[in-house]
Amino acid sequence: MTTNTKAAKKSREYVVDEQGRRKAVLLPVEEYQALIEAAEDLEDIRAADDARAEGGEPIPWEQVKAELRAEGKLP
Repeated sequence: MTTNTKAAKKSREYVVDEQGRRKAVLLPVEEYQALIEAAEDLEDIRAADDARAEGGEPIPWEQVKAELRAEGKLP
């Protein structure tokens, strides 16, 4: 475990119920944002893996850009 992880764990606070069971966690915004970014990155990786597994021919980047421009999604 890295020092940063140890420090992050020390800064967490828990919300507990009447029996003292942990029900929620409070953590620094920076740690929350890092978790969200990691989850989004993982989602992108999974989508790329799924696309590769489907096979087929790759689409050239120039074609993708042209299509996105035609749809108004790129300037």
